[in-house]
Amino acid sequence: MQEPLLGAEGPDYDTFPEKPPPSPGDRARVGALQNKRVFLATFAAVLGNFSFGYALVYTSPVIPALEHSLDPDLHLTKSQASWFGSVFTLGAAAGGLSAMILNDLLGRKLSIMFSAVPSAAGYALMAGAHGLWMLLLGRTLTGFAGGLTAACIPVYVSEIAPPGVRGALGATPQLMAVFGSLSLYALGLLLPWRWLAVAGEAPVLVMILLLSFMPNSPRFLLSRGRDEEALRALAWLRGTDADVQWEFEQIQDNVRRQSSRVSWAEVRAPHVCRPIAVALLMRLLQQLTGITPILVYLQSIFDSTAVLLPPKDDAAIVGAVRLLSVLIAALTMDLAGRKVLLFVSGYAMGWGPITWLLMSEVLPLRARGVASGLCVLASWLTAFVLTKSFLPVVSAFGLQVPFFFFAAICLVSLVFTGCCVPETKGRSLEQIESFFRTGRRSFLR
Repeated sequence: MQEPLLGAEGPDYDTFPEKPPPSPGDRARVGALQNKRVFLATFAAVLGNFSFGYALVYTSPVIPALEHSLDPDLHLTKSQASWFGSVFTLGAAAGGLSAMILNDLLGRKLSIMFSAVPSAAGYALMAGAHGLWMLLLGRTLTGFAGGLTAACIPVYVSEIAPPGVRGALGATPQLMAVFGSLSLYALGLLLPWRWLAVAGEAPVLVMILLLSFMPNSPRFLLSRGRDEEALRALAWLRGTDADVQWEFEQIQDNVRRQSSRVSWAEVRAPHVCRPIAVALLMRLLQQLTGITPILVYLQSIFDSTAVLLPPKDDAAIVGAVRLLSVLIAALTMDLAGRKVLLFVSGYAMGWGPITWLLMSEVLPLRARGVASGLCVLASWLTAFVLTKSFLPVVSAFGLQVPFFFFAAICLVSLVFTGCCVPETKGRSLEQIESFFRTGRRSFLR
């Protein structure tokens, strides 16, 4: 039985000492306005995930086209195709590594905006490519942008969202990434590969425009001593009619208790290393399910099977099913809970959106910027190994070998979920952190 978050005794559980939470009626009166503001800021940020999802599967229709290209400078061999598909993940790993510094140096919002530079440059290189090196460099740059946004956007969204809608909003990064992939598949039915790269520039430009009007994370601003700016940001996010003083004081108290950056010696403390380990293992297991190589080579996989529809159509159908599944997860996550969906659903409803959300929820504030970058780095290095080796393994042993491996990892993921993953539905980030600090194992059940 899971212990209640509220009402427990002791200083570690005294998360709300000054004032009781607002009543449901009070929340309802300000809910509509505050959600409009939060939804707008979230939408502006997750456009980066749209671009990430679009760029990730860019190779799905492009590799078959280039393998049959009559231009000798752009004709891809199987080995070159594997590099073209996998080099994105190396760029994403570098982006995750950069996020370890930029997330805390520039802040979440500015780091997301910075990702537009390599993203726009990468699409431009691929659109005008006259040789393999331009394709690989463009793919690496868009991967770098994707790794950076993958580490920064979930943290930004979790820090600006109120607990009641954090699950739904936390699913939007994955939702937009899937929508970006579906858009690529759909446009791939209509546009040649160069124009697919040109079309990828549009969401990047819109993201920059919208984010320039959005506030930074109040928690990040408080961690930099910009209290007045943090209060204004929180008031903007919650709406002019909302009483934000109580929430602001709770965030302020938590930030003050963790005003310094975490040291490597402190990382060994259970309340720091345990949530980092949970987040890191979730990211590794998510990649080991094989989602990245499957999406990168989706059309090529359908080419090698006896499907009835054209491979391009099959890829688009997969994208549509993924989008529907993530949408269902976003609508049910705050009702059913994170852990239930991890158990009973497939990748797009469970391990896709929920692991990104849980990563941003369980990581301690003092280590959130660095640890999220570390998780993304490890995740994409794993994805590179899988994506680079996928085509050679399939050529040598057939499709069944990697898919049997992916199935075995899914079983391991179920055991890990039951033993180690906490249920965070309806909890504030401060409550979640207090529970990890107590060391009570009941929270992990």
